[in-house]
Amino acid sequence: MRLLLVEDNVPLADELVASLTRQGYATDWLADGRDADYQGSSEPYDLIVLDLGLPGKPGLEVLRAWRSRGLATPVLILTARDSWAERIEGLKAGADDYLTKPFHPEELLLRIQALLRRAHGVANQPLLQAGGIALDEARQRCHKDGQDIELTAGEFRLLRYFMLHPGQLISKTQLAEHLYDGETERDSNVIEVHVNRLRGKLGRELIETRRGQGYRFGGAP
Repeated sequence: MRLLLVEDNVPLADELVASLTRQGYATDWLADGRDADYQGSSEPYDLIVLDLGLPGKPGLEVLRAWRSRGLATPVLILTARDSWAERIEGLKAGADDYLTKPFHPEELLLRIQALLRRAHGVANQPLLQAGGIALDEARQRCHKDGQDIELTAGEFRLLRYFMLHPGQLISKTQLAEHLYDGETERDSNVIEVHVNRLRGKLGRELIETRRGQGYRFGGAP
């Protein structure tokens, strides 16, 4: 899943990017509201974390601009603890959730997880479940037929994306756009390798290849 973090506090942003990367999220970071206004609308993000106190263009104006263009990407806003009016205005402007500073990075991760599942119509249970697989996102491993299966970082990222889109036809281009951040070279051959490794661990029938179109996880919707 590819995220955009918009935060002008550099030490906090560094901490959050590192935490999100460890959890398998491809994360782009911006510190200016004007850059966020453009990039948030032009790149295919799965979720955006938006600080409201930004240079260049305030976060509330950025959020209103996104929503006025029809951008439906889930947005979680970050606000100061005493700015209750900002939280209300943020929700009115179209934010899906908010978190007050200071906060623990684990709380942010859990809120992101819940928003992503909600956006894809998946129940927010302890384990993500689809196609007969249960994925433990915290431990980055899965369960099938009573067996605990270890996953590499790449396999985990790919399987989580598939499980949030069960039964959907997903192209290699779409996978590359959502599994890598803007600074990483995107290689479709690497995706093929991860697909084949997942088939070896979970069963070949779980991921269908549609020649010239892409992949389908877990059968037809």
